[in-house]
Amino acid sequence: MLKIDPQYVRALQAAASKEELQVFLQNAIELEHATIPPYLTAMYSLRPGANEEISSLIRSVVIEEMLHMTISANILIATGGSPRINDPRFVPTYPGPLPMGIGGDLVVPIQAFSKELVKNVFMEIEEPENPVPVSHGLLMTPEYVTIGQFYQAIQDKIRELGDGIFVVGPERQMLTWFDPQELFPIVDVESANRALELVVIEGEGTSSDPFESPGEPAHYYRFGEIYYGRKLIATPDGYSYAGEPIAFDEEGVFPMIDNPQESDYAPGSQVALLSEIFTAGYSNLLNALHQTFNGAPERIDTAIGLMYQLRLQAQKLMSTPVEPGSERTAGPVYRYVPAT
Repeated sequence: MLKIDPQYVRALQAAASKEELQVFLQNAIELEHATIPPYLTAMYSLRPGANEEISSLIRSVVIEEMLHMTISANILIATGGSPRINDPRFVPTYPGPLPMGIGGDLVVPIQAFSKELVKNVFMEIEEPENPVPVSHGLLMTPEYVTIGQFYQAIQDKIRELGDGIFVVGPERQMLTWFDPQELFPIVDVESANRALELVVIEGEGTSSDPFESPGEPAHYYRFGEIYYGRKLIATPDGYSYAGEPIAFDEEGVFPMIDNPQESDYAPGSQVALLSEIFTAGYSNLLNALHQTFNGAPERIDTAIGLMYQLRLQAQKLMSTPVEPGSERTAGPVYRYVPAT
């Protein structure tokens, strides 16, 4: 998973109260969200009806990142904290680093799907501390601690602070839309740490098994399937990307410009209007999620509806030339704009 500057883990280990722990739970929410716009953009850029298996694999990772964000939010809520979602500072600047000194020089862009993007960014983001050897896989040596180690430090701190930090009941937590075996009430040390263990396994797998569950590789290896073009399978010698092929049609990707910015679109043009509509929709989604995690869990239905609308808005942008006569098309700008 994401690699983090060790200073953040040391600061977490030094936390002496639930209020200090809450700072890092907010950081965890921001981390999980930060991967979603790049992953969504790559998925949105696949033309409808093309590259459907790749789209499905990316979507499955996005859904689990949303689950992980929800788990972190529910733990923060259970300790009496208030997740902050609808804030311009919640959204990273793209292209740029992810929160908390992640990945050293890694720059995360907003780009259309490509296998190079999957290999050089998505697999780098999701890389475990000790990747399970996979034939033709990427075996990198991390220079930072991983998000899995960050979550381990949160688990250790929760054990240290004990059950007394859990002061808000499940009625304020968001507990729908996901499998109840994965999203369950956070009420004590055991339930919080069981949920965090799920976050780590879904992202990294284990040190001996690249699958989070039978037939379901962890995120790093799922992106490996996309890059190498074959399903991950167990072999007599270990694991290999040697299963059923995963086809990739290069023509089935919108020719979106890299790292779209509002300044790329002529003021008053149709494409500028479409960009404004997308950014407003994304901001409304963050508003709905903020309300969901701050006393109105039923607002998740509104948030899910807004997320479906975003795909339509993004693909409308990606179908529109960035300027008249251009072969390149526009793309989404991820920015929070407060409601007026």
